Amino acid sequence: MLWKLELDEGYFRIFDSKKLIVGYFDPDYGEIYPKENSEEIILSMLKNHDKILGGIIMVPLVKFRLFDTDLDTSLSEVEKNVNRVTEHLQKWKNFLSQTNRLVHSIRISHTDQDMLTITFQVKFSKPTPLEKIKLMEEIFPTLDLLQKSSLV
Repeated sequence: MLWKLELDEGYFRIFDSKKLIVGYFDPDYGEIYPKENSEEIILSMLKNHDKILGGIIMVPLVKFRLFDTDLDTSLSEVEKNVNRVTEHLQKWKNFLSQTNRLVHSIRISHTDQDMLTITFQVKFSKPTPLEKIKLMEEIFPTLDLLQKSSLV
């Protein structure tokens, strides 16, 4: 799978080889001072390819296929979806455990009320310049593992 990063206002959108958005990478810019100049400071850091130590990745956790406003279904269909969600969550538990990512955050997707997203930290192997290619080298193994685990 070929991944691609595109900068969007201080964070990066993550695209797959079909040019579909898979998630987001939000660099850890460190302590920014003064806060009121944070936008300018981040732009400067990006322009200068300052080095960072990691950031956070946000990807879809699970789509329920239950909370659409026009849902009209049967009990067996609901049960099938609940079982599918349970199996998918087990894959996530395995991924988080294998990669030692015990700290994570789960929220309702801002684009789909029927989906949850998960956010977790990525620590780089070395200080990495804020350049798409260099950042991708560091987050590629995580994205690849997510893909191999059928999570993205």
